[in-house]
Amino acid sequence: MNQSSSTITPHRLPAFKVLGVRVDAVQIPDVIAQMEHWIQERKYSHFIAVTGMHGVTEAQQDPAFKEILNAADLVVADGMPLVWLGRQQGYILKRRVYGPELMETFCRDSGEKYRHFFYGGAQGVPDRLGHVLEQRYGLNVVGTYSPPFRQLTPEEDVKVVNIINQTEPDILWVGLSTPKQERWMYGHRDRLNVPVMVGVGAAFDINTGRIREAPHWMRECGLQWLFRLITEPRRLWRRYLIYGSKFTIMVMIESLHLRQFD
Repeated sequence: MNQSSSTITPHRLPAFKVLGVRVDAVQIPDVIAQMEHWIQERKYSHFIAVTGMHGVTEAQQDPAFKEILNAADLVVADGMPLVWLGRQQGYILKRRVYGPELMETFCRDSGEKYRHFFYGGAQGVPDRLGHVLEQRYGLNVVGTYSPPFRQLTPEEDVKVVNIINQTEPDILWVGLSTPKQERWMYGHRDRLNVPVMVGVGAAFDINTGRIREAPHWMRECGLQWLFRLITEPRRLWRRYLIYGSKFTIMVMIESLHLRQFD
């Protein structure tokens, strides 16, 4: 299964572009169906970028990161601004593909059917996440790993790859936050014997109750950013105020045909 993804013909799902980033026009049931197909197929490692305004804006400042997003097997809209832009282009998107909900739904629906590995989060968080989901859904957790916040040494990286491969997971959940998790999945996809990797960011903390979740109505109408900004201002002010403003301005420039970001 370590066959390079560069030799495989890429998928062709309905998709639209946001500032030069391909976003697949899918919903959570579509993503789960695709994940299960890849697990059954077991040809090579696929990775899913669960991204929103932050990831798309980051891609404008880093061309290499834009290439990584566009190389993902799926890029799903984890943010209402992307959903709204998709609707403007004629796609039927009822809701966003919210990372914590994607994880929870996949685990609930599949139960003990698949082998799961959790990589990321602060010390103890992936262990707690595995325990919570085991108790809740009978999940088959084969491994967890909380990496240090610094970059791993080459020796440490080889050790992590060996640990993951030896446990033979069907799905690897990666919680490193954007853009670190997408870079990690892209850089490791040809070294891991894992059919599916999913970068879910804050899902590790949210699904363990480590950080507070926004009320349902705020999540559904695009106001989760405000809730998170209020609850974690020191950590998130730059993401939502600076990046949010940049994103809005660039979308307006592109919509007025003043510049194309491809």
